[in-house]
Amino acid sequence: MKRDFRLTGSADIKRVRLSGKSYAHPLVMLYVAASDQPGRRVGVSAGLAVGNAVKRNRAKRLLRAAIKDFVPQIRPGTDLLLIARAPLPQADLLRTREALSALLIRAGLLLPSYDD
Repeated sequence: MKRDFRLTGSADIKRVRLSGKSYAHPLVMLYVAASDQPGRRVGVSAGLAVGNAVKRNRAKRLLRAAIKDFVPQIRPGTDLLLIARAPLPQADLLRTREALSALLIRAGLLLPSYDD
């Protein structure tokens, strides 16, 4: 994921987690908050419930790889926080993309596509 699209500061992550709207999926939690910046930023996290360091890192890599294609389609002025859930390290990239797609559609974050 490009550096411009990363949500990194702990204050920003805490703001999104506390004041953002949440959407749940068995593989991942999505928190969404409006941003004062014109772009879109995404943060990725995996807690101890996901497993040891190897599993947490795999979960974060899966989330970063899956969200990479969606970032240009996400509505600008939005901060997202993706939190891995315990079953995510066993999932493949396709299932992770499907989970993120479902969450982004449910949250109404995807811009309309004009590829028709």
